[in-house]
Amino acid sequence: MDQRNLGPLTVPAIGLGCMGMSAFYGTTDEGEAIATIHRALELGCNFLDTAEMYGPYENEKLLGKALEGRRDEVVLATKLGIVADPDDPKKRGLDGSPENVRRSIDGSLERLGTDHVDLYYLHRVDPNTPIEDTVGAMAELVEEGKVRNIGLSEASADTLRRASEVHQIAALQTEYSLWSRDVEKEILPTAR
Repeated sequence: MDQRNLGPLTVPAIGLGCMGMSAFYGTTDEGEAIATIHRALELGCNFLDTAEMYGPYENEKLLGKALEGRRDEVVLATKLGIVADPDDPKKRGLDGSPENVRRSIDGSLERLGTDHVDLYYLHRVDPNTPIEDTVGAMAELVEEGKVRNIGLSEASADTLRRASEVHQIAALQTEYSLWSRDVEKEILPTAR
């Protein structure tokens, strides 16, 4: 499979987003999901994307099972920052606080059955926490070896610039399609 550079990471041109394997699209089948992940790995698609809020938490647990004994074969990305209300998982909020950054990575690593993730995204920017504080806490996780690279998701060009002043941002996950090309104006030039 063709490879691409994603910041300092080398990933296949096609990654596997695992969200729908445990949430959002109706009932799921764990055996089928694990078989899909294993088949993707066989085909060279070893860039897997998840998030703590998928399920919530269930998708990371699923990947932990699927990757048991195979962690070194994958480039693993997960996300933090969208939090579900324990009493009503359909109610969600944002938490980019340094305390949540640390709490989230520790939970993600446990659920994924690994000691590090290759790419750790802030899923959505928390308007109540300066991006510098969030990325500063994420940078500490890089220093500790729990995270290899930092990414942002759905962030503005200004937020990307401010975050980059704190630590290198390896990836920005954002909508880009034939229908949504707004990122060409500011996001792509900033990312370059």
